[in-house]
Amino acid sequence: MEKNDHGESPVAGLLLAAGGGRRLGGRPKALLPFRGRPLVEHAVRSLREGGCEQVYVVLGAAAGEVRVRAQLPDCVLVDNRRWAGGMGSSLRAGLASLTEAATHRAALLMLVDQPGIGPAAVARVRAAYRSPGTLASASYGGERGHPVLLGADHWAGIAAGATGDQGARGYLRDRARDVVLVECGDVADAYDIDTEEDLTHLEQGR
Repeated sequence: MEKNDHGESPVAGLLLAAGGGRRLGGRPKALLPFRGRPLVEHAVRSLREGGCEQVYVVLGAAAGEVRVRAQLPDCVLVDNRRWAGGMGSSLRAGLASLTEAATHRAALLMLVDQPGIGPAAVARVRAAYRSPGTLASASYGGERGHPVLLGADHWAGIAAGATGDQGARGYLRDRARDVVLVECGDVADAYDIDTEEDLTHLEQGR
């Protein structure tokens, strides 16, 4: 596996796991049960098995409880005290932590509430990395989705536009010609866990 000047893989995993599950009765998404363990563990494992040796996890709702209940060894845990303001604040917090560390050239962005996206999709999108200027995204039938690869050259611009529930979508839309689309529909299912009805996916363990 390619290493950077610091002896580490150039692509870090960045997992946004701060959501409070407002439409799920206030149950933090990171702690939703999936295959007998907190959902956040599944997402971290997908990133690692997909080739991201270092994983940054942005926590928010019930961050203290997540730290106690979830097994997240060797992860960089980033607390976002402004998580209630929307996903944008979590993305900014994660990118700020990565920028401060200055040891990676790209971030492979995933959301904790998409358990149908596993290591195979992570590995495909990660393989699109070429340089800190790379932008790449999983594609499902031609529609852009997660995971998303964000080269370090773009972090400042993405953070500047990440407000409310707006993450990197606007930035990527404005640079659509530069985004490498990686079809993942054959290896992943990009559903979200947003409502009570969506919990059936977790109960079925898929």
